[in-house]
Amino acid sequence: MALYKLLLPKMGESVSEATVTKWLKQPGDTISEDEAILEIATDKVDSDVPSPVKGILKEQLFSIDQVAQVGDIIAIIEIEGEQDGIESPTVDTQSALEKNQDKLEVAPTTIQIEDKKIEIPGLNQIQPAIENHQSSIHNGIRFYSPLVKNIASHEGLSQQELDQVVGTGSEGRVTKEDILKYVTRKREQTGTDYTSTSAPQPVATVVPEKKEQYAATPVETAHTINSGGDEIIEMDRMRKIIADHMVKSVQTSPHVCSFVEADVTNLVNWRNKAKEVYKKRDGENITFTPIFIEAIAKALKDFPMVNISVDGNHIIKKKNINIGMAAALPNGNLIVPVIKNADQLSLVGLSKSVNDLANRSRVNKLKPDDTQGGTFTFTNIGAFGNIMGTPIINQPQAAILAVGTIKKKPAVIETEHGDLIGIRQMMYLSLSYDHRVIDGALGGTFLKRVADYLENWDINREI
Repeated sequence: MALYKLLLPKMGESVSEATVTKWLKQPGDTISEDEAILEIATDKVDSDVPSPVKGILKEQLFSIDQVAQVGDIIAIIEIEGEQDGIESPTVDTQSALEKNQDKLEVAPTTIQIEDKKIEIPGLNQIQPAIENHQSSIHNGIRFYSPLVKNIASHEGLSQQELDQVVGTGSEGRVTKEDILKYVTRKREQTGTDYTSTSAPQPVATVVPEKKEQYAATPVETAHTINSGGDEIIEMDRMRKIIADHMVKSVQTSPHVCSFVEADVTNLVNWRNKAKEVYKKRDGENITFTPIFIEAIAKALKDFPMVNISVDGNHIIKKKNINIGMAAALPNGNLIVPVIKNADQLSLVGLSKSVNDLANRSRVNKLKPDDTQGGTFTFTNIGAFGNIMGTPIINQPQAAILAVGTIKKKPAVIETEHGDLIGIRQMMYLSLSYDHRVIDGALGGTFLKRVADYLENWDINREI
């Protein structure tokens, strides 16, 4: 029998770690090929990890609620076959040293990289070097995940200070827990109080530059007094993530909100005619959501400086238009799957993408990559009967658009024969945007352009 090392797979461009939430198989259980072994959770989505081989689960290497890095060995599976050549591709440092002991230098070697000299220890010094000098390895040789770099940047840690953080992850990597523990210890030692800078700055007020506070930093909260009949409910993992994300957003971006009202009568009448034809032909419904997303994608092409993010003093103008759509889950939590390259999809393509992502959201079958890479977010609060709202920006994006419910209202209709009063299908649109980089003129003009695309809908459009 051979032992197969199951690695935590790569789950998206910016995902470097995941939390084990549930083991679906226990040691001794038989596993089929492609059968899910455990459930994991990232800061974006929950997912299953399937087994690429058939065998018997021999060992679980991570317990529930423990964080694993991408590439970590998370389980050992016993499979049929010879020992050599069957294990998953991974670097086993100890066995490599034993097999190649006669090929390694015993004496240390020094190499020059630009202006730095780096000493490579000999075989008899490798283990002490790893233990004693792990914290002094510099960036470019030591790997830091985007999340760790982001925390270090927001906390004002220099590269030299970051290099001193002891990593407990695979191959000495610094995990999120490592950096947060370091920051907490530093504050306790220095007695620094960060809570006074946690409040968002007033809109349109010029303030001095300061380091932004990372969401995981403890924020002083008001203490509540509970009466005897109150029920205390512990936040679940996803609600904690949402809470941290929302706090970080309002601490990071000075929010401004603009509103427009749109007459979408032609759009509503067109959909009423087209939905039956579409359902009969494609076997699914066409909702208003893909129509709204199409209008947003067109407007983003017209105003590319809304499709941006901020990195310190730099504005990053995004090449792709990837629109996230906020979706409410049955348990009351929120998730934002992303439609990639929305501007390149037809209305039918957008409709199929929207339906697919919405259906998989409801049954918790989204993949980590489904929630990555968004450049702009759309939310339909009209689905709950709300007429308008002021949503919080989905960081690191710079804007989020909300649409309210469509209601029949009396409105003035301008005709060549004069003004008339008629019953029209009216809807409010709102745009929350980051006033650091989007001013009122740009935000308001962009929002009006979205409304114009919806109001000027071609009633004779073919689908």
